[in-house]
Amino acid sequence: MSDDVIIAGGGLVGLCAAAALARKGVRCTIVSERRAGEASPAAAGMLAPGVEHAEGAAHRFGLAAREFYPEFLTWLGSVTGVAIPLDRAGIIQVAATPEDAARLRAEAGGDARWLTADEVRQLEPALIAGAGALHHTRDGAVNNEALVAALREHVAKHPLITSVSDAIESIQAGTAGAAVLCASGRQYAGSSVILATGAWTGALKGLPRTIPVEPVRGQMLELAGAPVRHVAFAGGGYLVPRAAGTTLIGSTMERVGFDVTITGEARAHLLGVASAASPSLGAAPVLRHWAGLRPLTPDMQPVVGRDPDAPALVYACGHSRNGILMAPLTGEVAATLATGGTPSHDLSAFSPTRF
Repeated sequence: MSDDVIIAGGGLVGLCAAAALARKGVRCTIVSERRAGEASPAAAGMLAPGVEHAEGAAHRFGLAAREFYPEFLTWLGSVTGVAIPLDRAGIIQVAATPEDAARLRAEAGGDARWLTADEVRQLEPALIAGAGALHHTRDGAVNNEALVAALREHVAKHPLITSVSDAIESIQAGTAGAAVLCASGRQYAGSSVILATGAWTGALKGLPRTIPVEPVRGQMLELAGAPVRHVAFAGGGYLVPRAAGTTLIGSTMERVGFDVTITGEARAHLLGVASAASPSLGAAPVLRHWAGLRPLTPDMQPVVGRDPDAPALVYACGHSRNGILMAPLTGEVAATLATGGTPSHDLSAFSPTRF
């Protein structure tokens, strides 16, 4: 049994956990395989705890995760030389009807401020103003593709991090150590295993308890042009402008297992979202159309924490729609747990025993 921490999964959460462990001086091994539909590079990169309306400890963790981003990206830029675009201009949530406006105004809290339809038009002339909007002033987006690429580069070069390409089939975990068993017949053992296997978590054998994570397909488009400057929820979907002058349009939620096929129906739906939110976008050329698999739990909250019956197993999975938002802070928390520490954040909403 080695003293290494084993990280099962090489998506954004796993990469962040490896980086956090290395900063602590802890040697770790990432065991993963590249799979079609991985959520981390397929997402839109929104940082939207103000929009998501979680409650209690889950909401506080989401806010902390958002505020952790500037520090995290500054550190990542210092070790890689890569500046990751971070948009903190806020997210505009448009009310389609007066009834929607009343609901949003009643729900407004924190840093959100109400914009009248005229104020929406002044702020974003290309955006349909509806009946007004909430401006979640501290939310925003990160370029998740650039973030994943920078972390992969950092992980590949760090002397304390080893990456292994193998298909994980099962987990063995107890009180004194844990291991992952792979399709190749190889076993990777350590003092702890961090489980960051995303949408594939539910298929693993050997877990001490059922972890109800299912894959849910989300299809997205990238359109030429960025007439709307803010991230916006409008038209029955969302718009995420990118610094390169394009706009991401999302997204669908389809329970189709691990099928990552893109469909004409979804393309038409997403173009309809674009047209309803900003007519000029509806006629923009489609640059890309892709699908990713969200790791969804029944309550839309992640599973983060030690297993009470096998404390060498640390869960860091099931982030549903908030994987990009929560990944850097989840990585820090998981690294702390895997090395015997106690995180300063309240993880009660994310307990593996809540199901």
